[in-house]
Amino acid sequence: MNGTPISRGIVSTLLMLCLNFTASTVNAAEDTIKVGILHSLSGTMAISESVLKDTVLMLVADQNKKGGLLGKKLEPVIADPESDWDAFAEKAGELLTRDKVAVVFGGWTSLARKAALPIFEQMNGLLYYPVQYEGEESSRNIFYLGAAPNQQAIPAVRYLMSKEGGDVRRWVLLGTDYLYPRKTNQILSAYLAAEGVSLEDMTTIYGAPTQSDWREIVERVKAFAASGRKTAVISTVTGDSNVHLYAELVKQQVDVSKMPFMALSVSERELRSVDLGKFAGHMAARNYFQSVKSAENDAFIKMWADFNEQRDKATNDAMEATLIGFRMWAQAVSQAGTADVNAVRQAMYGQRVRAPSGFEVVMNTNHLLSKPAMIGKLEASGSYDVVWRSISPIKASVWSRYLPDSARRIADWTFPWVCGGCTEPTFKDW
Repeated sequence: MNGTPISRGIVSTLLMLCLNFTASTVNAAEDTIKVGILHSLSGTMAISESVLKDTVLMLVADQNKKGGLLGKKLEPVIADPESDWDAFAEKAGELLTRDKVAVVFGGWTSLARKAALPIFEQMNGLLYYPVQYEGEESSRNIFYLGAAPNQQAIPAVRYLMSKEGGDVRRWVLLGTDYLYPRKTNQILSAYLAAEGVSLEDMTTIYGAPTQSDWREIVERVKAFAASGRKTAVISTVTGDSNVHLYAELVKQQVDVSKMPFMALSVSERELRSVDLGKFAGHMAARNYFQSVKSAENDAFIKMWADFNEQRDKATNDAMEATLIGFRMWAQAVSQAGTADVNAVRQAMYGQRVRAPSGFEVVMNTNHLLSKPAMIGKLEASGSYDVVWRSISPIKASVWSRYLPDSARRIADWTFPWVCGGCTEPTFKDW
């Protein structure tokens, strides 16, 4: 989070890059506009990130069919940080200085984003980050395309607390032991306390980032839920650990009709290696599901299937976020008449896209989107049926009003605020 120490490796990378950095990340003399793709194609996060690399390649190819941007073709440049957080900083630096990309689409975990953030700020690059995150951070060099807690985690809990969602009264906050789950669970704990839930009625459990044996943890969850009062699990488990977790839930015959299980960081794609029919009734909170009925979603699914020559027809939330971010970036470049970072950043504010979710989403001056919240329930067929959605898009809150240190902070990168977390405007009328 803000104030997190920067690792020695990142400091070294910054010093090296600063020595080689020129005035701009874009070489105007080149015949192409370079688009950086920074996603793990190996390691524990490849199960989630590899498809996002292909999503950007699809969008680049589609834009080039339309003539590119500003009379230039887009050229993708791929970097694989191999699920190594510090490697995200190194690879980001190479994309910005050696390859001179105009923009970078990439990242999944908050640790990877945090590692790369100083590089983008020092080099004045632009990162479009496609995954839900814990909030409590707003950088002028990052556009956050996924959900903030008030667009996903809190609506998920509110739904489960309602009669429609099961009238849940006890809570297990289950996550992978790293930044995003811990901060999200801190916010959820504060929210639950504000709603009158006692400390005895909530517990937090973490597994390792590479956790494969979930037997004891699932036993602990079941023991906590055995009190008789309706208990739900909110899961922030990430990566391929989900495959092992869901298999253990089936093995221990966890009945999700009695103990609802709500995932915040999983989709059909992470579970494709298992029999999804066994997980019917499991829920997920997202901003998009493939089952959404809209003309924009039909076009998105067809575009993806055609790109893969019909070998892969499955889309997910992070893919939709990538599409939204890419199209907004392309619109901003066209509007600004340049791929220059400063001009594009200014043109991003207020950009609108009719998204596959069926809603028009907008980029706000806090660098986050207004997006709909959705709850999906997994069907025996392996698809999520949307059982609840917000009436309209929800504006993302960077700083949680449930955390005392955050409640007074404002993120707004336009005059007079021009900050990611200040309590009064940076610029004042004298």
